[in-house]
Amino acid sequence: MFTRTQRLLLRPGWPEDWRALAGAMNDEGIVCNLARAPWPYTDQDAREFANREQDPLYPVFFLTLPGDQGSELIGACGIDKCGDDVELGYWVARPHWGKGYASEAGRAVADIAAVLGHTRLVAAHFADNPASGRVLEKIGFTATGGSVMRYSKGRDAKAMTYEFAMDLAALTPEPASHELQPLAA
Repeated sequence: MFTRTQRLLLRPGWPEDWRALAGAMNDEGIVCNLARAPWPYTDQDAREFANREQDPLYPVFFLTLPGDQGSELIGACGIDKCGDDVELGYWVARPHWGKGYASEAGRAVADIAAVLGHTRLVAAHFADNPASGRVLEKIGFTATGGSVMRYSKGRDAKAMTYEFAMDLAALTPEPASHELQPLAA
């Protein structure tokens, strides 16, 4: 599945993306704010992620900036099963921070989650990363008031996270913000 927002192309990862992924993720400041990515992030980690099989109900998209020379990988955003919940996760490469790409992609993925039949999303951010909380609020998440210690592979330790949730039934699609396009067979 592909989707296009005003400035981004969200697409599945391909095996040949591993070098771009390894380059973008070679930043401890990004990886320490993710629960599942290890630090250091190796070429093998990038190969495994780029080659992983996609679950159609829990898509993960590479965020790319379309351009004259192809497209530049700037991050990822997707949903995944987390216990009984469906969790939104995202990251954006440091040179692209502060430009609204995370909230733009997150909103598109929330819309896709609703189309796929999910009724609620959860998300969390580490306490020392309040910018991620602001992104979640822009997307339409609400702080639940909950906090929990969560393990981060990148930190190799548990750290405090603040929990958020979004009721997808209440989601109002943004008019013409993006288009869903099925993967060609």
